Amino acid sequence: MPQGGGHYARVMSASPSLSLAEWTVLALISEHPTHGWAISQLTAQDGELGRIWHIHRPVIYRSIGRLEQDGLVAPQTVEAGRGPQRTIYAATPGGNKAVAAWLDTPVEHIRDVRSHLLIKLALLGRAGTDATGLLRRQKAILQPIALAIAKERSQRHGFDATLLAWRRATAAAALSFLDDITRLRTVRDVGVASSYDFPRPAPGWVAPYPALGAWGPPGGWLSNPYPVPGPALLSDRGCSPGRRALSRSSRWL
Repeated sequence: MPQGGGHYARVMSASPSLSLAEWTVLALISEHPTHGWAISQLTAQDGELGRIWHIHRPVIYRSIGRLEQDGLVAPQTVEAGRGPQRTIYAATPGGNKAVAAWLDTPVEHIRDVRSHLLIKLALLGRAGTDATGLLRRQKAILQPIALAIAKERSQRHGFDATLLAWRRATAAAALSFLDDITRLRTVRDVGVASSYDFPRPAPGWVAPYPALGAWGPPGGWLSNPYPVPGPALLSDRGCSPGRRALSRSSRWL
């Protein structure tokens, strides 16, 4: 049974108080011993993780220093070779335990879906860890928040009305996004191929599993909840907010 937000708040209160950059660095060092330069390549703007959350190189080295000070990582050796002498760090047992708990903990705010949750999903994907349970618990955390926002009185004026409309749309999109990617993972688990598994289809192509969506006529709409990677996506007119968010996310994921 999913547990409430209070449970996860207690879990995180027992964990180190780290920034997103520090958690990301710790997670990468926990994968295997590495040095700051290698991490900075992954978190550069065009890097595997930097496409989600860009971390500047000086922040990487400051994060390593903080993690070492807290006993979460420790220097292991110096990289051999004729180039710069780069110190290789490894996660300590405490560091491995802390980052495992962090990766398995849902975020507590809708605004953190775009940053913290996406980074966690990317890191879990790198490790080959199934994130379906995390996604379901994440929905259980955010549903009451979205419901409370939906029930807020709309008799507001000026920017207050604008802010409420934005909060409602963001909450609905976040829940729809979680539903979509959970369904995507479930579909893959039962062996039905998604559009990620194929090259971009020709215009007018119809998916062999219509229930999963289909490409429309040339220049038409896209109803497939599983977007094909690449910048040239078709129009997403007619998609749910979550599907639009997911398809647009492929441009920066």
